[in-house]
Amino acid sequence: MSVRDIETEKKLLTKEYKELLKISYQSLNKEDKKLIRKAFDYAVDAHQFQRRKSGEAYIFHPISVAKIVASEIGLDAVSIAAALIHDVVEDNSNHTLENIQKEFGKNISKIVDGLTKIGKLNSKGYSDVSIQAENYRKMLLTLNEDVRVIIIKIADRLHNMQTLSSMPYEKQIQKASETLYIYAPLAHRIGLYNIKTELEDLGLKYTDPETYDEISKKLAESKKNQNNYIKKFNSIINSTLIKEKLKYEIKGRSKSIFSINNKMIRQGISFEEVYDKFAVRIIYKSKPEKEKFIAWKIYSIVTDHFTPNPTRLRDWISAPKSTGYEALHITVVGPKNKWVEVQIRSERMNEIAEKGYAAHYKYKQKEGSNDNLDSWINKLQEALENPETNAVDFVEQFKLNLYAKEIFVFTPEGDLKSLPKGATPLDFAFAIHTEIGLKTRGAKVNGKLVPLNRKLSSGDRIEILTSDKIKPSANWLDYATTAKAKSKIKATLNEEKKNLANDGKEILKRKLKHLKINFNDGIIKELQKYFKLSTSQDLFYRVGINTIDNEKIKKFATSRGNKFFNFIKKKITREKISESENKFSNESEITSKYDSLVFGNDEEKLDYKTAPCCNPIAGDKVFGFVTINDGIKIHKKTCPNAVSLQSNYDYRIIKAKWIDSSQEGFTVNIEITGIDTIGLLNEITKVISENMNINMKRLNFETDSGLFIGNIVISVKTTREINKLVKKLKLLKGIDKIKRK
Repeated sequence: MSVRDIETEKKLLTKEYKELLKISYQSLNKEDKKLIRKAFDYAVDAHQFQRRKSGEAYIFHPISVAKIVASEIGLDAVSIAAALIHDVVEDNSNHTLENIQKEFGKNISKIVDGLTKIGKLNSKGYSDVSIQAENYRKMLLTLNEDVRVIIIKIADRLHNMQTLSSMPYEKQIQKASETLYIYAPLAHRIGLYNIKTELEDLGLKYTDPETYDEISKKLAESKKNQNNYIKKFNSIINSTLIKEKLKYEIKGRSKSIFSINNKMIRQGISFEEVYDKFAVRIIYKSKPEKEKFIAWKIYSIVTDHFTPNPTRLRDWISAPKSTGYEALHITVVGPKNKWVEVQIRSERMNEIAEKGYAAHYKYKQKEGSNDNLDSWINKLQEALENPETNAVDFVEQFKLNLYAKEIFVFTPEGDLKSLPKGATPLDFAFAIHTEIGLKTRGAKVNGKLVPLNRKLSSGDRIEILTSDKIKPSANWLDYATTAKAKSKIKATLNEEKKNLANDGKEILKRKLKHLKINFNDGIIKELQKYFKLSTSQDLFYRVGINTIDNEKIKKFATSRGNKFFNFIKKKITREKISESENKFSNESEITSKYDSLVFGNDEEKLDYKTAPCCNPIAGDKVFGFVTINDGIKIHKKTCPNAVSLQSNYDYRIIKAKWIDSSQEGFTVNIEITGIDTIGLLNEITKVISENMNINMKRLNFETDSGLFIGNIVISVKTTREINKLVKKLKLLKGIDKIKRK
């Protein structure tokens, strides 16, 4: 670098440091500023010879992470200092944890240690059970050390995603999928909604750039209309709010690109049909003791002017979410007769919504407690207790718990309890106390006896009936849904299960010998996969209690006859997939006749099969996934399993694309709903058969009280044909929605 460049970089560093102090959410005293300056100088020295892939000096990365921690998350000086030096130990052998503890004390050293451990998790070796999923589990265990480790790691990931464009394509897909799979849900659960939204949008930007750009462009085009709509909304209620002497501001919140895309896919609708693309947010000033009263006063004013939808009221002030989120949400018929969501929050509630943990800490520190955070960490630690779970299954369950919606139920004494949606009376029993859960013999919901697997609803009052003679049974694992309940039940069943598993192992050996199948580790893994079980002990146990009987084992043996030869060896990578490893044993299953699909940067033609979970056809955006026993499977990029596969098994992902339309027809199922009118069916079939020249295989229409629902199975060659057909069908009078199943 030239002297001029070095001087420019130094000036920029000075500017970044001053801005870091200026944007800090917390009030910084002299000692805080001294600590941050010390960490800043330490980081500059440690990273002075390092540069990022983009060519930028590496030091700007930890500074950017520290700025996110200081401003967007709003943590304290200790966290800011830890963020500044979070990569020092990993990237520089001259700076050890001992040195950091000596220079900065135990707290910062502990946080840096946790972040360093996460950084070192990645492994070069891979196995059938995802190393990456195992890494996630280890990362989550750092929650037991200090929750700030995870929060700083989320900030680190956010900046990495903001600068991901300089990385190779394969790395972009892996990082983006990993972000959607684990980091966005974590940010959501900590209450960092702004960061969660940005992580999701950036994840979509790299996993499906065309969709991201299309929605982003349409949102930008509708921004002016959105601002005008908010002004109109404000003008209607403004005089009443001022008359009540309320101090407030009204803002618009656009729905994220990621969530709009999710809604379009889930409901099979277009961008224009998403009615809640933005919400109106009313943020008011209030003393803590009057927050609830004023919120309902604003609710009353809004509903006086606009008709509310009574089924869309969400009161998270009386019963806050477990993340600490508080607000009133209502959906009303706003100006121009459009449905619009209105979010009512105090300034304090708004800070908590945006800053999450940090804002809780700010408002709770006077009381000397942080109940919401402590409660959340306890729940996470319970979820981490079960060491037997397969790593991928563990992370999937943990991730689902992070995003799980909540219900609020009551004890017989009237105490309010929060549980994840889908929870059962057995989950409730364990939530009250482990001993109550283990002795549950029955449950009453709203005074009536119900099965232990009955799904609870908000507002239910639950009474648990117990007995000292009761012991958990294996069926309880099917009745429970929460991590705590499942882990406690498993722990209690463990001893008995071990004995039955030992018996089952011997029984299985004899049965396999009779079927002339060798008993070894490979066959055990095949059986686990076939019966969808996490561990070998689960397999042996089910054989021991005869859940897996002779008939089921015979069916497994028969299915093996049609399996492919082992396709992947240990530590295989995409680059090493050779032509010989792409040969399958059953030639009738080979789908190489579809020669319009190519793989990798070299656009090779390989044998493949389409995944039944998403049924991709020519023209769909796809990727290849190398399975262990079933060759290459093609998945749509919008497949429900895409993010999990790309995150947990990125080394098995192969870039794939269609380069030409295949002459082979693909079967597609289209669902049409609308108003039943005379002659409509004839018009639909005419459009399909005559105008489009598409082969219609099956047609089924049902009517009910003037409405109809139709399922049409057609044969097409490309996605373009489907899109063209849907566009023409939507022009027919009476049709409401069309979606591809």
